[in-house]
Amino acid sequence: MNQQFSTTRRRMLQTASIGFGGMALADIVHAASRSQAARGPGMVPKAKRVIFLFMAGGPSQHDLFQEKKFLADRHGQKIDSPLRKEVTQVGTEKFLALGTMAPIRPRGDSGMLISDLMPHLSSVADDICLLRGMNADNPQHASATNQFHTGVFTEVRPSMGAWISYGLGTENHNLPSFVSIHAPGVRTYGSGFLPAQHQGTPLTVPLNDKTLPIENLRNASSSAAIQRQRLDLTKRLNQRLLDDLHGDANMEGMIQNMELAFRMQTTTPQLVDLSQETQGTLDLYGIGGKESDKHGRACLLARKLSESGVRFVQVTMDGWDHHGDIRGNLPRLCQQTDQPVAGLLKDLKQRGLLDDTLVLWSGEFGRTPWSQDLSGTAPIDNHGREHQPESFCAWLAGGGVKGGLTYGETDHMGYRVIEGKIHIHDLHATMLHLLGIDHTQLTFNQVGRDFRLTDVHGSVVQEILA
Repeated sequence: MNQQFSTTRRRMLQTASIGFGGMALADIVHAASRSQAARGPGMVPKAKRVIFLFMAGGPSQHDLFQEKKFLADRHGQKIDSPLRKEVTQVGTEKFLALGTMAPIRPRGDSGMLISDLMPHLSSVADDICLLRGMNADNPQHASATNQFHTGVFTEVRPSMGAWISYGLGTENHNLPSFVSIHAPGVRTYGSGFLPAQHQGTPLTVPLNDKTLPIENLRNASSSAAIQRQRLDLTKRLNQRLLDDLHGDANMEGMIQNMELAFRMQTTTPQLVDLSQETQGTLDLYGIGGKESDKHGRACLLARKLSESGVRFVQVTMDGWDHHGDIRGNLPRLCQQTDQPVAGLLKDLKQRGLLDDTLVLWSGEFGRTPWSQDLSGTAPIDNHGREHQPESFCAWLAGGGVKGGLTYGETDHMGYRVIEGKIHIHDLHATMLHLLGIDHTQLTFNQVGRDFRLTDVHGSVVQEILA
């Protein structure tokens, strides 16, 4: 099945590049992109699309979602290190317990624990599924980010958005299947060895309504007809070279992307224009607010793109790497992101989109229970926290997960997962399952081996499924 899926798909794309039976190239590609070959027997998708809210840097689970009495009782006191003796972390030699900075209280009917720092998210607690036993393998930002997005932290592999695009295609012929807003790096939205049309389209949200977020989106030609003639000429020249090479996946992808870019020039400007939104919608996302405007615009755009048929939208919100003065810096990040994120969930729900839209909120890892003092002289209340991949918190909403559920638990200090561990591979497998895809069947044959997002790992977390 795996080899057959990969081989059939490549042949369809090759056929699409030269035309078949009078059908337009775009029609063939569109048909190929909607392949259902990775669906397992009887699998019914609960979600049609994904919005991934990536909190780059590593949000502190200890200050947002889990409070440990052990840390509160020993705040500022030395605690035993759970690390191996040969492991050292700069600025943590004293191993001082760092208690939660703000009250974490039960929210909603479910009683889910969420910090006072996120009052807007607290208001939608019953819609989210909180995962407190997340686990990754690497303590460094770049490697952990790569693993979260691609499944590995060393090799160049397709991102999960590219895999989902490859498996399901786009719902809108005039838009890309994958968009990355404020992408933290090309590997987080790259297509790797998958056909090039599955790479994410990077997008930067402008600070006003007069500029467009996608470069070169406006038609520079005097008319659409002239632009069409130029594109046809370029296509013929590229096709001639492609025929000489007897097929090239990257060039095929480039040809298809040029066609898509032309269609986007006529449809996307209206889609990404936020000036026509109602004041009520702008207020819901915090657009116009001193702290929340940037991420409010990004989250609203994510909803508009998803509603219009983009299969996978990623929004990156960075700044969560708090090695120092976490008590001064974390509240500001929450002010920037809390209302936009909660506004997105509320907007999706009131539009009837949350049921079949899977929303993921997470960083690449979490933060340690003990403090970090890079200066060596700062008082405890000005300390930060070090990286912690051993356990951290993420949450899912919509798309077939149980709302109001808290899943997973850590030890007395919040370091190791003792119940409900979810590795990155398990998360990916579960997301694909909710999209109606068997993660073991979504493969691509490269250099003689079938590759997949979950590699040779991953199990669907049945306990969190609605």
